[in-house]
Amino acid sequence: MAIEQLPDGRWKVDVEPIKGKRFRKTLKTKAEAMRFEATCRAKVIDTPDWAPKPKDRRHVSELIDRWALLHGHTLADGHNRRKLLDELAKALGDPQAIKLSANDYAEYRANALAAGANPKTLNNRLGYLRSVFNVLQQLGEIDYPNPLARVRPLRLQERALAYLTTEQIGILFDCIEQRCKTPHVAMISLICLATGARWGEAQALTPERVRDGLVTFVNTKGKRVRAIPIDPKLEKRIHEHFREHGTFSNCLNSFDKTLAASKLPVPPGQSSHVLRHTFASHFIMNGGNILTLQKILGHTSLAMTMRYAHLAPDHLQDAVRLGPIANSSGLFKP
Repeated sequence: MAIEQLPDGRWKVDVEPIKGKRFRKTLKTKAEAMRFEATCRAKVIDTPDWAPKPKDRRHVSELIDRWALLHGHTLADGHNRRKLLDELAKALGDPQAIKLSANDYAEYRANALAAGANPKTLNNRLGYLRSVFNVLQQLGEIDYPNPLARVRPLRLQERALAYLTTEQIGILFDCIEQRCKTPHVAMISLICLATGARWGEAQALTPERVRDGLVTFVNTKGKRVRAIPIDPKLEKRIHEHFREHGTFSNCLNSFDKTLAASKLPVPPGQSSHVLRHTFASHFIMNGGNILTLQKILGHTSLAMTMRYAHLAPDHLQDAVRLGPIANSSGLFKP
């Protein structure tokens, strides 16, 4: 018999549409069993070599392995992202990926929030895991919908980007001079302040990328080469530094410790990025063009650069000039 009910209530299909082609499968309902039998008979008639695709029983960790092999290695932060994804898979209990649901993830996130997890971190994790499913789906590695497609990121309170005043810049460099044993910290910090570069971009500079009044960054986050003009005096100082001390070493940790010791009001998580924010903020406050700043910083989206627009000298001044109390000086009587 092609279809029979098992003692546990499930239905077993055992069908041989053509000689030597036999298919077996156990399903929950009789209707599913009948559909499977009909599909097998029809498909084999059209394509004798056809066989039903086995159910994808791979776990989340196994999909992360495939993502890393097929795509993750192409990303600048692929190694670190892989570590975060492995930790996330473990935190989720590493279920079969096809069985992971939006509710499962929402429950994990709620528990993580209750335990004190940073909402921004949780949003990053959601984006990373969602990307794993999207990439594997695009490559044909999985054939089911992204289970996290409907999970919305947490709404976050927008944080003001911290930047240093001219006086605070002086305090920072005094602290660097007093506390840092490696001379590279001061020079890399100076390059970041002069160009708006990320720490890693500046730290990877070599002498041949500093010439003709330009600093050229090639290891950028957006994978695009970016050339920024610099003062001739700074160019000379950079080359003198390379001749005396050699190429830059990894000294971000020294900078982080020095910044903490300086007691400057830098929010947690911004660290060396405060140098980039400082460049952008002073650029706009001094009348710089927002589109020019976008090119200098290497932002692919203008929306990212617009975070600094409120610092422009004329930003939203119409609120004062055109507001309802603009001509009502009587309201300000003592």
